[in-house]
Amino acid sequence: MTVDDTPILGIGMVGYAFMGAAHSQAWRNAPSFFDVPVVPRLVALGGRNAEAAGDVARRFGWESVETDWRQLIARDDVGLVDVCTPGDTHAEIAIAALEAGKHVLCEKPLANSVAEAEAMVEAAEKAAESGVRSLVGFTYRRVPAIALARQLVAEGRLGQLHHVRAQYLQDWIADPAAPLSWRLQKERAGSGALGDIGAHIVDLTQFITGERITGVSAILETFVKERPIPESFTGLAGSAGEGAAMGPVTVDDTALFLARFSGGAVASFEATRFASGRKNAIRIELNGSKGSLAFDFEDMNVLNVYDHTEDARLAGFRRVLVTEPSHPYVSAWWPAGHGLGYEHAFTHQAVDLLTAIGEGRDPAPSFADGLVVQRVLAAVEDSAAAGSAWTEVPAPA
Repeated sequence: MTVDDTPILGIGMVGYAFMGAAHSQAWRNAPSFFDVPVVPRLVALGGRNAEAAGDVARRFGWESVETDWRQLIARDDVGLVDVCTPGDTHAEIAIAALEAGKHVLCEKPLANSVAEAEAMVEAAEKAAESGVRSLVGFTYRRVPAIALARQLVAEGRLGQLHHVRAQYLQDWIADPAAPLSWRLQKERAGSGALGDIGAHIVDLTQFITGERITGVSAILETFVKERPIPESFTGLAGSAGEGAAMGPVTVDDTALFLARFSGGAVASFEATRFASGRKNAIRIELNGSKGSLAFDFEDMNVLNVYDHTEDARLAGFRRVLVTEPSHPYVSAWWPAGHGLGYEHAFTHQAVDLLTAIGEGRDPAPSFADGLVVQRVLAAVEDSAAAGSAWTEVPAPA
């Protein structure tokens, strides 16, 4: 099927909550603002709760609902499967979709373990031989200021990198009374702040620098060991006295680690969901022999740039408003000075994937890139378990 001779790609999405809404809007907006070589059609939304999934489908324009993800993958009108489920289901769904010849977009982190991620990479590489494409959703790469930072580093504007600093700070579970959720269960989420938000800054720093993390020394901490069990949870018994309904938190609340990069830079990372007052602060700073870059997602349309080669009397950080048509992705949107928001990076992700499919090439970040991040996360956990011992990160094969 085509629209004005442009091929149509049927999208089937598994999951409909927070990420499902963000991805739904992205698929819907992509052909409205960008000239894509393949037009997405919102064919089927998958979710076990038919009523809740149906409500999301109506609001975002999905044509139908499937309550079994296997049935969704089996549909002839679905050509791409978008996986927006908890981490414990990523491998099974993504591998099944790839084996069925469907393109796959999988949310991050890629999996809950290195072994699962390796299996996903193997399936993706085999499917690629038949022209099937796959992408892991490290969406913050598509924030224009982040994409610009990568360009400046690649151009040598910072010279030799010395320091990398990265923080991802949130506070949504700082209240001990905040209820238990799947994100606080290791068997569902894989890890806590480390995998949920730490994975993003691991990927972002490797993306911006073009280098990989080679080793880490880490600590993990869980501040609140038990939380109230909401009515939506089943199978968890009360554990804090008669009548209480408390369940164990089995993941980290915060992750802190030192690291080294392959080019010689040293780094510090902090991921926490206990930073009171910080809602979604992704802070990246790089210091090099010729200059520095600094970014904070809570001011996401700005990149701060320092040129160390300038006359010291006039030198200082320059606040660059990344809204010019010459900046990455921006020309498709609004006039200069009209900022973008959180949701736009998801549209950029959809556009990049559709473009790669249309042009017959592999998109980035690939499942192999997701495996690189997974190995860093595993090294952090191993280091913390060994009393912060220095732990090497295996190089890609």
